[in-house]
Amino acid sequence: MVSFQHIRAFAFDVDGVLTDGQLLITESGELLRSMNVRDGQAIKFAMEKGYSVAIFTKGTSAGVRKRFEVLGVKHVFDALQSKPEAFEEYAEAQGIDPSTVLYMGDDLPDVPMKAKVGIFSCPNDAVPEVQSIADYISPLGGGKGCVRDVIEKVMRTQHQWPSY
Repeated sequence: MVSFQHIRAFAFDVDGVLTDGQLLITESGELLRSMNVRDGQAIKFAMEKGYSVAIFTKGTSAGVRKRFEVLGVKHVFDALQSKPEAFEEYAEAQGIDPSTVLYMGDDLPDVPMKAKVGIFSCPNDAVPEVQSIADYISPLGGGKGCVRDVIEKVMRTQHQWPSY
């Protein structure tokens, strides 16, 4: 059983985690992605309670950057060659103990992050290589609420989830 008690920060991949991994391509060549609004709400809840949230992706998209800007996510690292290197720089610059970070990824480029964070998690439709090393596998798929799932689990464990 994974303990979420020590988590103070979240780090997420984009495609296959915050999206379902499907791309729509317009006639002009623009790439469109779909994101779950409940994942976005959970990100906002987490930041409101003082958790750091960061995005690490090899891709690049003005639309994706705009979505995180609207949510208030200040730490967006895109067009990355090395997620672990960017993560180490982020953690050092922000004074974050990497063992207090929950990371969620879904594909082979995320595997090296396992050694860098406290909890390595994935959606239930992640590739087998990621699932086989994950500390926690969400019952939900990428773009289907898996980010909300892990944020809510952490915040409820720590009695930080909002009640209305």
